Amino acid sequence: MTFLRILRVQRMPNCPTRGIINAGGRIIYCALGRTGTSVFKREGDGATPAHRVLRPICGFFRGDRVLRPVSAIDFDIIDANDGWCDESGDANYNLPVKLPYGASHEVMTRSDQLYDIGLVLDWNMPSSGRRRNLGSAIFMHLCKPGYQPTEGCIALNAADMQWLLKHIDTETRIMVSR
Repeated sequence: MTFLRILRVQRMPNCPTRGIINAGGRIIYCALGRTGTSVFKREGDGATPAHRVLRPICGFFRGDRVLRPVSAIDFDIIDANDGWCDESGDANYNLPVKLPYGASHEVMTRSDQLYDIGLVLDWNMPSSGRRRNLGSAIFMHLCKPGYQPTEGCIALNAADMQWLLKHIDTETRIMVSR
């Protein structure tokens, strides 16, 4: 199978919190950060990082709600013990952690469906020289109804996510424009 090498994400001109992904000619709508996109991404600013090439590292899914996605990307099951550290001064900043956890963190098993399926993107990860306050937990995950804004992630509807996961791998590059 031939995988998509580049996904281009563009903001909609009339709505900075919504975007269009060009996936090899297929158009996929998405939600972006509550403050749109930014080339100056910071922790808690609500922006999706722009003018960066992002790469999917791995995926996660709620095994109690959905089946393992069909994908060339490795997916791990998340459960009530899983969190993601967003405390910039912590040694585990922008990394998965086991709960309970003492520093500020996000709970991965949300009550809504947003993290039922998700991809971890390589924004500010240890492999790319992680830096304090540059932002954590930039995922590609499921969207809220009506493509409501995210906290900085890229969010798709479930059908588009399932299709996309069959056509990308860890060599795929995601390019977000400003």
